[in-house]
Amino acid sequence: MPKVVVYNIAGEQVGEIQLDEGIFGVEVNEDLLHQAVVMYQARKRRGTAATKTRGLVAGGGRKPWRQKGTGRARHGSIRSPLWVGGGTVFGPQPRDYKYSMPKKARRQALRSALSAKVNTGSLIVVDELKLDQPKTKTMYGILQNLNASGSTLLVTAGPDDNVRLSARNIAKVKVLPANELNALEVLSYRRLLLTQDAVAKVEEVLA
Repeated sequence: MPKVVVYNIAGEQVGEIQLDEGIFGVEVNEDLLHQAVVMYQARKRRGTAATKTRGLVAGGGRKPWRQKGTGRARHGSIRSPLWVGGGTVFGPQPRDYKYSMPKKARRQALRSALSAKVNTGSLIVVDELKLDQPKTKTMYGILQNLNASGSTLLVTAGPDDNVRLSARNIAKVKVLPANELNALEVLSYRRLLLTQDAVAKVEEVLA
């Protein structure tokens, strides 16, 4: 059963915590992680890229010259794809890139991502993280104490505006409540910082 050290906000060791073997100690399924990452990235695509076909380009309603007798090739519209400024053939059109994986597969991908962080020593657990008011300087100091400055995903048990507002101006740091955690977010950051309450919440959801 995985065991990690618990720190306080001063960076001092205050104990250890046993992590759920079925969540933080599973075999990492790289194929499933890849599927999950592609799915979450596909959901972020706006799908608004578009080009104009010959029917959408303005103008070109009149035949440019008569069919026969000019010695030139016959044409019916200056908006033909053959002409400069004409329509585009088979160009991108607005579409929805979203697709879904089964719920069990998404949760197993998250378990794999969490286990990968434990395996690489990139998981940090802090006993509690409470701020009386939003203060970026205070949050930056806490992250420095925990050796978590830089690319870090900070997970709290629930929405915490003081923590979120304190961290939003720190480069490469993102705050998420435990119920919004997914495999893509975990893998997008070098370190994963969880409060003890967040660990309990994650284990409750994924148990």
